[in-house]
Amino acid sequence: MSVKIRLSRAGAKKRPFYHIVIADANSPRDGKFIERVGTYNPMLPADHAERVTLVTERLTHWIANGAQATDRVAKFLGKAGLIKMPVYPEQPKQSAPKKKAQERAAERAKAAA
Repeated sequence: MSVKIRLSRAGAKKRPFYHIVIADANSPRDGKFIERVGTYNPMLPADHAERVTLVTERLTHWIANGAQATDRVAKFLGKAGLIKMPVYPEQPKQSAPKKKAQERAAERAKAAA
């Protein structure tokens, strides 16, 4: 059985609230889970103390037993110091402005100066 540490949605429409749960990888997002180990409230400001709450002793137990965190939860755990902070790739070069747009921007900057 593959075990994941992931988010389970709760809260009203347009007022999200998430429980951080330990669940079987095959169970649905808001379905059956093994244990609830924290909460995440994205409606609170980023620096608010209650935005993310974690039960660290249970999380360390599950991580030691091989539970894999999803990307978002791994970021929370990394900030809490429970696991190594995940590395995210840089912004792809594809989305950068193309050659002509860069030339036009350089011309506008030159004209403004």
